[in-house]
Amino acid sequence: MKIENIHIENFKSLRRVEIRNMPSLCIFVGANGSGKTTLFHVFGFLKECLTFNVTRALQSFGGFHEVISRNAEKKEIIVEIQYRMEITGKDRLVTYRLEIALDDKGRPCIKREILRYKRGASGSPFHFLDFAYGKGQAVVNEEDFSKTDEELTKEEQQLQPDILAIKGLGQFERFKAAYAFRQLIEGWHISDFHINLARGSKDYSGYSDHLSVTGDNLQLVAKNIHDNHPEIFEQILNKMKRRIPGIGEITPETTQDNRLLLKFKDQSFADPFIDKYVSDGTIKMFAYLVLLHDPKPFPLLCIEEPENQLYPKMMAELLEELRDYARRGGQVLVSTHSPDLLNAAELEEVFWLVKKDGYTKLHRASDDEQIRRYTSEGDKLGYLWKEGAFTGADPQ
Repeated sequence: MKIENIHIENFKSLRRVEIRNMPSLCIFVGANGSGKTTLFHVFGFLKECLTFNVTRALQSFGGFHEVISRNAEKKEIIVEIQYRMEITGKDRLVTYRLEIALDDKGRPCIKREILRYKRGASGSPFHFLDFAYGKGQAVVNEEDFSKTDEELTKEEQQLQPDILAIKGLGQFERFKAAYAFRQLIEGWHISDFHINLARGSKDYSGYSDHLSVTGDNLQLVAKNIHDNHPEIFEQILNKMKRRIPGIGEITPETTQDNRLLLKFKDQSFADPFIDKYVSDGTIKMFAYLVLLHDPKPFPLLCIEEPENQLYPKMMAELLEELRDYARRGGQVLVSTHSPDLLNAAELEEVFWLVKKDGYTKLHRASDDEQIRRYTSEGDKLGYLWKEGAFTGADPQ
């Protein structure tokens, strides 16, 4: 499944932002404070709403009054996502819409939550899930296309006003679209990688299926790939050898007290280096390769400024790794300040953000006639960005 369109209203500086026909790889540039991180926070916020509830998700972002856009005309936060999935053998565009407001006692609640798609080639999309303030209904036989809309079986449900309906109903496969969308959100990876957490020995226990958001289980995941997917680990090692001078071998090693270490062998020395003594760039490149070669890729990756601690000439290869990940079915969103990374980007992949009068505006590079003309003549996007072709993107 792939997100095709997203519409956001009144989420911090994103008073009204929309991206249509989202490519599998999206690259966002803009000045500090223009809204790149806020855009990524929308995905993290939705995931927290699903994992916990709307009240807790809002608290983790400062509370309702800190999240809702300043001077918003409508006192509600709206996120609408459209994604494609196969239902009864057909590729259908499914819409999920979430509206969050305060109730009459000032408590956060779900004003409206809808999941809809067209059952036929014509007509309006049908609401298979429709809730407001904790009350609503969901269709339990949505895949029975032999029945008319009126003949479908609807199940009434009562939930807490700040609990997503897809959190509860999405546990059951009979609610086809809700089940799929819940799985999609649960699989989102919004990276908050910390090199200091990725270093050092770790207990040989815990979560090892995927790299964590912070990267603190890097040793565990590397061990899992090394032991269970040796061909993938060999690919990672070969790429490290090409990109990091002197790297000869990387070994996840279990110590006598059942802890894990990563050992990096320099070709010039007999003894390997423990990862706590390896450069930041080496650790970060290895972590990205582990993430991007996950045997079960995340459906969505959000990565902020991957260029930090990495040599500029590595940017083109890293971007190709991200693009290859997207080709294999994952969707990747990247923010960057790197002209080198942007020089490797394709026109359709690039967006830039501008903050004006306190609110973020989003522009698509492929919609700008001047940028299209320059790139058709051979100019690179990183060069054009440095030269000011992205109107309003430079700090004022």
